[in-house]
Amino acid sequence: MRGTYMLIWILIICLSQVAVQSQYYSKSLPYHPKPVKVTNLHFFLHETLGSENPTAVVIAEANIPSNDNNSSVPFATLYAFDDPLKIAPEHDSEVIGNAQGLAVYAGTNTTDAVIYADFGFTTGKFKGSSISIFSRNPTGEIEREVAVIGGRGQFKMATGFALLKSYFINATNVVIEYNVTVIHY
Repeated sequence: MRGTYMLIWILIICLSQVAVQSQYYSKSLPYHPKPVKVTNLHFFLHETLGSENPTAVVIAEANIPSNDNNSSVPFATLYAFDDPLKIAPEHDSEVIGNAQGLAVYAGTNTTDAVIYADFGFTTGKFKGSSISIFSRNPTGEIEREVAVIGGRGQFKMATGFALLKSYFINATNVVIEYNVTVIHY
């Protein structure tokens, strides 16, 4: 019994010393934000559909008996894509990266798609970096804007927007011009 009391007194003394020698707060440090960088990118996305080597394929499609809407693409069609990014609209221009992602046509009476894409750069100043886009994309319009929501590499914590312009469209090929403003640290 006497040993138990002794142990309790030792614990009380130790705990009282911890409370006296410790603080429940830390010193405040001044906030020094990193300077924000703005990078403007210009490139062309080249997409190939329905050929021998497609870069975009349908991976799911709703079982709708008829396509009564005015869209050339059925409602609820899901695409996966791995499209090359090039410095120019010509088919044989230099490849600087690729866009990988998903697009679902979500508008019942329009050609509105919701896209998630990661634009990875494989050459040049931004090699190993990427930007991520997740946004509504009204593909029926010639010019449109989508949101940049993130990135990696030199584009960590990226935000911004991309202005898209349909440059060339036919039954099997699509070329889209991208002017991207990336805000990052």
